[in-house]
Amino acid sequence: MADPVKTGPSRSIERLEALIETLRGENGCPWDKKQTPETMARYLVEEVYELVDAIISKDADAVCEEAGDVLFQLLFVINLFSESGTFGLMDVVEKNVEKMIRRHPHVFGDVTAKTPEKVSQNWDKIKLEEKGGAGRHSVLSSIPQSLPALLRASMVSERAAKTGFDWDDISGVMAKTMEEWGEFSTEVNHPEGESGSDRAAMEFGDILFSMVNVARFARIHPETALIRSIHKFEKRFHYMEEKAIEAGLDIDSLPLREMHNLWDEAKNKVG
Repeated sequence: MADPVKTGPSRSIERLEALIETLRGENGCPWDKKQTPETMARYLVEEVYELVDAIISKDADAVCEEAGDVLFQLLFVINLFSESGTFGLMDVVEKNVEKMIRRHPHVFGDVTAKTPEKVSQNWDKIKLEEKGGAGRHSVLSSIPQSLPALLRASMVSERAAKTGFDWDDISGVMAKTMEEWGEFSTEVNHPEGESGSDRAAMEFGDILFSMVNVARFARIHPETALIRSIHKFEKRFHYMEEKAIEAGLDIDSLPLREMHNLWDEAKNKVG
């Protein structure tokens, strides 16, 4: 099959842009021609999560492929705005370069920042100034509402802690987590009813948010940590399913004792 885009001296980004223009062109793809920035937002988010999965799996080939998919989706969105005359790729690049230079005065200016923590403080200060000053915006206002809850909780926790509203050390937040667990235990044993269920759900949320703070003190990103744990569970459960099939059974027909034995075996076999 012939390459649908120009070959020769064209640079890679230019080839990708040409591909998108072809797909969106008169003789292009009906699906691609129908898309809008709003519809593409969903696919961009999905591709980003697939890239995160690939990075966590440490599969370089998968990272390369998924990074390409993210780049394609991003350029597709930019192309849609370019078609409407709003802005183009060069506008995006120039605006970002200007912002990165402005937010790195310790590299491009006369500001001193010898530690990552100081760089982060300067970054937040400059970002707040760009938004109009401390008197007009909350430090939490730029956190997207549409983020997954665990990721958003992590960002809220970090931003709040930078103001000094924080525990002294990890032991304090761990104690708070145990306190929240006790409150949840009380509510979950509350006589059944809508109000009791709502209170239990709220207390459970408090546990999760406290654990996010524990992760922050331990320098662990809760979102990626949970993804890794899910992957580990999936590998072990798939092992159990395969062993059940080898025995001519479905996983849900195995006795619970046998499931536990296979689980312990999976821990040794697949990690």
